[in-house]
Amino acid sequence: MNLEYDYVIIGSGFGGSVSALRLSEKGYKVLVIEKGKWFAGNDFPKTNWNLKKWLWEPKASLHGIFKMTFLNHVTVLSGVGVGGGSLVYANTLPIPKTDFFNTGSWANLKDWEKDLKPFYDTAHKMLGAATNPKLYESDVLIKDLAKDIGKEAHFEAPKVAVYFGEAGKKVADPYFNGKGPDRTGCVFCGACMTGCRYNAKNTLDKNYLHLAQQLGAKIIAEKEVFNVSPLGNEDGSDGYKIEYKSSIGKKSKASVTTKGVIFSGGVMGTVPLLLKLKGSTLPNLSDAVGKNIRTNNESLLLITSTDKNPKDFSKGIAIGSILHTDENSHLEPVRYGEGSGFSKVLTVPTIHNKFAIFRFLGIIGLFFKQPSRLFKTIFSKNYAKRTTILLFMQTLDSTLQIKLGRFTKMKTVTESGPKPSAFIPEAMEIGKKVAKKVNGIPYANFTDSLLGTPTTAHILGGAVMAENASKGVIDTYNNVFGYKNMLVCDGAMISANPGVNPSLSITAISEHAISKIEAKV
Repeated sequence: MNLEYDYVIIGSGFGGSVSALRLSEKGYKVLVIEKGKWFAGNDFPKTNWNLKKWLWEPKASLHGIFKMTFLNHVTVLSGVGVGGGSLVYANTLPIPKTDFFNTGSWANLKDWEKDLKPFYDTAHKMLGAATNPKLYESDVLIKDLAKDIGKEAHFEAPKVAVYFGEAGKKVADPYFNGKGPDRTGCVFCGACMTGCRYNAKNTLDKNYLHLAQQLGAKIIAEKEVFNVSPLGNEDGSDGYKIEYKSSIGKKSKASVTTKGVIFSGGVMGTVPLLLKLKGSTLPNLSDAVGKNIRTNNESLLLITSTDKNPKDFSKGIAIGSILHTDENSHLEPVRYGEGSGFSKVLTVPTIHNKFAIFRFLGIIGLFFKQPSRLFKTIFSKNYAKRTTILLFMQTLDSTLQIKLGRFTKMKTVTESGPKPSAFIPEAMEIGKKVAKKVNGIPYANFTDSLLGTPTTAHILGGAVMAENASKGVIDTYNNVFGYKNMLVCDGAMISANPGVNPSLSITAISEHAISKIEAKV
């Protein structure tokens, strides 16, 4: 058959970008379809109060880079746009501990830690990983905490995807022998997660996607795939028809044909699409689609200082340090740039109690116990300067399942282990210690505090790796069971709890998967 493309990649995040470049290098004709917009430095909002440029909710005419999805067991934060999560993530590139490689549905399929090491090295190089050279106030705060709890030796500066160079100085491509774009040294403004306006963050449009385009890969934005159907043989060996529609504005539709397809829309894009297709055009997909969903067991606490002359927590990079609090847990101080105070309207004080009524009463009680401090945190000026965000993550495992909802696009049900909780005792204890240091009160997303459901920026799984289709959706090289030339390369493939920011792992595992595909003859 005369097909238009060799591969169509649905989504342009870490897995999709790797796929676009490596397949283009192998001589394949590649199309990347992204539902979000293209963003250049001047397109990003100065603060997250500019909701039109920051939040993604097209029905409300919000076309930004940050999406919030409210599910019944978890609130999910994710990225949208050409470059996917790299536009909005906090730059950190940690390699998980050994347990990640030896647990979950992919355990024992390979010596993953050994086999993936060269691909982690490649991912570090491609993403321009560099150790944060300078600690700022929120990092110093956590370093002081480390000393207090006897963990000073477990505090470190992370590797991050940032070009440091000379602050504010523009230079020719420092990474790819002149084939990449010019870059500018980081100015440590703290605004990494609202989009880097200074050309210092190593987002995917500045490495993988940039190089893929030079080799002929085509990227179309503001388009959302709604159907994938085999041409000829039902196993897809004759190719696929990909149907898509406009994600912004008038809902025009179009389609292309392709030999192969790679799902790279992130868990919030890939999993509901696969579930929909399993009920229609791709019935041979594994029954494991939507299962083994993990939240990285996270807790997000926001603490606003009420000191008269507070330190400025907005300066630095989004995450400039890590404290390993025990063998299963670690803590990262997170920041937004000056002026970004929208989180204030989404958060309420967090009270640790099993019952919602007592949490609500506990919040009311704060008005009587600490009225001055409470009002100062609620009505504080310079919110980003006064606020440090504590991201606490654990490798301890539990899973959910995502299903298509009757009244909503998705719903979750519990699967194994305890259901995710917004109240991790270790995180709450650390939150209290930090709050005492800055004369603040721990806050959390309103869903965390009132409903007890956690917020995560690292939703994983739903199309996991396994030895066969009865246990997972993809094999050890990300090929989808039941179909030819079909892969999943995004967070949905992650088959165990990394306990750390997963972007580097998604990149490395995608590099591993595409390395198996032979060059085009």
